[in-house]
Amino acid sequence: MSDAPPVYARLEDITVRYGSKVVMERLSLDIVEGAITCIIGLSGAGKSTILRLINGLKRPDSGRVLVKGRDITELRERELNELREKIGFSFQFAALFDSLSIYENVALPLRERTKLPEEKIRSMVTEALESVGLAGSIDSSPAELSGGMVKRAGFARAVITNPECVLYDEPTTGLDPIITHVLTDLIVRLRKQLNGTAVVVSHDLASIYMMADYVAMLFEGAIVAYGTCEAIKASPNPIVQQFLGGSEVGPIPI
Repeated sequence: MSDAPPVYARLEDITVRYGSKVVMERLSLDIVEGAITCIIGLSGAGKSTILRLINGLKRPDSGRVLVKGRDITELRERELNELREKIGFSFQFAALFDSLSIYENVALPLRERTKLPEEKIRSMVTEALESVGLAGSIDSSPAELSGGMVKRAGFARAVITNPECVLYDEPTTGLDPIITHVLTDLIVRLRKQLNGTAVVVSHDLASIYMMADYVAMLFEGAIVAYGTCEAIKASPNPIVQQFLGGSEVGPIPI
């Protein structure tokens, strides 16, 4: 009997091209169900593309993407939209609408995907904003909030539908260490609250070591290392060690 952990999403032999540029070549990766998996790698390596593959926003040129055992690469748009209702997405710059209040921004997925009465929507939005520490900002506009608060509002919108998986694209980029710590802790808390799965693309190693159950390093179109934080830190791979150490010396071209 296998002791392998359950898999939420599986990328099998994925090749992705943008024009003539090959971003991924025969890449394979398992996202463990109920865990936080962090994707690391150089800028432009294709980390965010992994998130877009998982929720069907990007189709691979070849290979399969399985979500809970179902191949999503051939799904029609209507079926993909049904899949996305179960997968929250926190965008790199939160992607809030400036013309809408924080309340209206967070309520948007409920308005688009459900026919819930306004009273229920208000209750759910209030609860989501409370869970990210923004109960007092419900009527504010995004422009009135700090960068960290805007990110937290993006988190609230990503989890408002109680998704089974949340994808976070560079959640702490450009933020100071204190706010980075707050957001990292929040990602861990939200995963427990939802009893779900999380995939985080990040460059912030201190943040990753705080939250990751598993780490995957993407380099030149392939996963070159995968394992727990301890296993990644102890990896004999010189690419991994150069990246973790931030060294100019090693196989990664500067």
